[in-house]
Order: sequence, then structure tokens, then C-alpha cells
Amino acid sequence: MATLLKSAWTGVFDPLLRRPDRVQSAALCWRKGKKGKEVLLITSRDTGRWIIPKGWPIDGLDGAGTAAQEAWEEAGVKPARVKRQPVGLYHYIKKLDNGLPAPVEATVYPIEVDHLEGDFPEKGQRKRSWMSPKQAAALVDEPELRDLLLGF
Repeated sequence: MATLLKSAWTGVFDPLLRRPDRVQSAALCWRKGKKGKEVLLITSRDTGRWIIPKGWPIDGLDGAGTAAQEAWEEAGVKPARVKRQPVGLYHYIKKLDNGLPAPVEATVYPIEVDHLEGDFPEKGQRKRSWMSPKQAAALVDEPELRDLLLGF
């Protein structure tokens, strides 16, 4: 009986309980400002919290490509350069469309911004603002994202 329970635990229940976080790609959009690096924050559509652009994987794009696409859709970013090497990751809880909370792991890719377009898919749904990484860190809710911004 103990062997059967152990087998059921290791084969069925443990993997279900330990399933990996949902994954997203995030864009840390930046530019060179008069006083050093500036980063771009946008507001979320639902709560108006300050965040960085991010989204679910897109077929045919790698993580950096997905981050660049999300930066375009959510903030109108036209990149000068997209780095394929992430600067880190952070975790947060996303409220899904069905209302249930889901843990998410967001991998963050740095995107140097050439310019921002005035017309983009989510224009009117979000605010966007340039600020120092220190100012941005004070505005975001996620501790790991705060640390990434402070170290950028």
C-alpha cells in the first residue's frame, strides 16, 4: 500500500502541485536621457498599476521577439536594438480572464528605444511615461522587478 501511495504521489500529485509558472516575455524599454538611462513604464489596462510591457509567448517569435512585439502593441515602441540575452526575470500573480489567479514568471529583455509612435494598438488604453530606473522601481509593485530596475 505504501508503495502504491508513493507511486501515486511521485507520478501524479507531486507534478500537478509543482507545475511550472506560466511564462511571459517582458520588455525593459530604455533610452539615453540627459541624466543617464531612462526606462519606460506603462499602466496596466485593468488596475492602472505601473508595469513594463509583457505578454504570453507568440508563435514564431523567441522571447526577445515576443517582448519587442508586446512593447509595440502596448506602448508604441520602435526599437533601435533588441538584446536576445535577458537581464533577469520576476514573478507575479496574474488574474486570468476567468478570474482565477495564476503565478507567472516573466523573463525581461532590454530594448533600446529609437522612438515612440503616437498611434499603436493599445493607444488610449494605457498611459506611458519615461523616468529614471530609481523612479520606476518606486512605482512598480513586484519586488523582483523593482530589484531589476534598481540594478539596470
